[in-house]
Amino acid sequence: MEKTIDESLQGSILTLKENKKNDRKLYIESYGCQMNFSDSEIVASILAKEGFNTTQNLEDADLVLVNTCSIREKAELTVRKRLEKFNAIKRHRPHLKVGVLGCMAERLKSQLLEEEKIVDMVVGPDAYKDLPNLVQEIDEGRNAVNVLLSKEETYGDVAPVRLNSNGVTAFVSITRGCDNMCTFCVVPFTRGRERSRDPQSIIGEVNDLWNKGFREITLLGQNVDSYLWYGGGLKKGFDKATDMQKATSVTFAQLLELVALAQPKMRIRFSTSNPQDLTLDVIHTMAKHKNICKHIHLPVQSGSNRILKEMNRLHTREEYFELIDNIKKIIPDCGISQDMIIGFPTETEEDHKDTLSLMEYVKYDFGYMFSYSERPGTMAARKLEDDVPEEIKKRRLSEVIALQRAHCQERTQGNIGQVQEVLIEGASKKSDAHWMGRNSHNTVAVFPKENYKVGEFVNVKMLHCTSATLIGEAVGYSENN
Repeated sequence: MEKTIDESLQGSILTLKENKKNDRKLYIESYGCQMNFSDSEIVASILAKEGFNTTQNLEDADLVLVNTCSIREKAELTVRKRLEKFNAIKRHRPHLKVGVLGCMAERLKSQLLEEEKIVDMVVGPDAYKDLPNLVQEIDEGRNAVNVLLSKEETYGDVAPVRLNSNGVTAFVSITRGCDNMCTFCVVPFTRGRERSRDPQSIIGEVNDLWNKGFREITLLGQNVDSYLWYGGGLKKGFDKATDMQKATSVTFAQLLELVALAQPKMRIRFSTSNPQDLTLDVIHTMAKHKNICKHIHLPVQSGSNRILKEMNRLHTREEYFELIDNIKKIIPDCGISQDMIIGFPTETEEDHKDTLSLMEYVKYDFGYMFSYSERPGTMAARKLEDDVPEEIKKRRLSEVIALQRAHCQERTQGNIGQVQEVLIEGASKKSDAHWMGRNSHNTVAVFPKENYKVGEFVNVKMLHCTSATLIGEAVGYSENN
């Protein structure tokens, strides 16, 4: 639940430049969070070496892959419908093979493959390097499955193909898996335990992206703050590391600084943070380097200590406030966004009021808010009854959204009159005469195109705004350009 889900990207079909030597077609759809879209790039890179070009035309496909998410019920239901459609197409095109990748694959392997027989291949998130063998299996008429979770796999040696990219911004995965056993979340069971990627491979990827013209990267992980490299292996194995491994280990704050120094003009973001793991040295590193964006996505999930305990969130309301106070003290203008789950089992009206009062204290720039839906396999599904009536969930969610909208408007208005650096990402969705980009705080800004180009850093004077978008005019290039 802590990974941001962009509804506009759900079901995106990924494409890359055609290799004329390849003679097979891959059709790949992605659902869920940024991690899934990043994984699809890795999959496309691996299969490109196996003779596959991507296609946006389902009718041309030899292999259909659906990269899935188990975090929300809606995504899972959508994927099921898509699989049923692909299975129907197979009746007319018997050579077509269908596979499921990612979190849902790991959780529903036997159901999809053996009981319902709607897929030929099931591949878990740690098994993508085995795809050449699995494709050979299905080519020979056998079902193929690999959902083994790894203690080492980070895909640090696979250069992702940047699919459907704007050529300006890119995700760079730095960790895989998660050790935080939040009771509402399936990630530790579908993506395995936490392990970090070699910092040199991360720096290498960042340098390569800069050379290819990318100007902003987001360091990505289920929980980036707990990044810890000590030569490989699970994070929980760090206490058994040698003295030399401990002395030469790299924390997230140190990695952030390494990346900032490697490409001083590259904008750097990171997601997602966890309140229990976000340390003050990370915030000080952000303040120290101009190219690290002043925005933190800091999921809170609830404002009630009782509910936080039920969720097995390892922070209290008071500790969260202390962290917010420190962020605002060290980086006074830092943008802060949130994730929230409304209507978690046993949530009372008093708990709901605690969430609203927490929001009033923080005044988030924006947020991702969902009503609770029970996910099979989670501790909450096993131990807690989903006892908050649907109409109460809807009413509470609408109150949270309304308050967030008011705070968003207030925070956005606070930028009016300022000159801020904006990285041009592309044309505005509403006007072809305007560019769209984001400021350091991750707020979208639009301004007239004039002679500026995609990928340029421009200083924009903010003149007015809608509830979540700044509208301004360019006053020249920034020093970053």
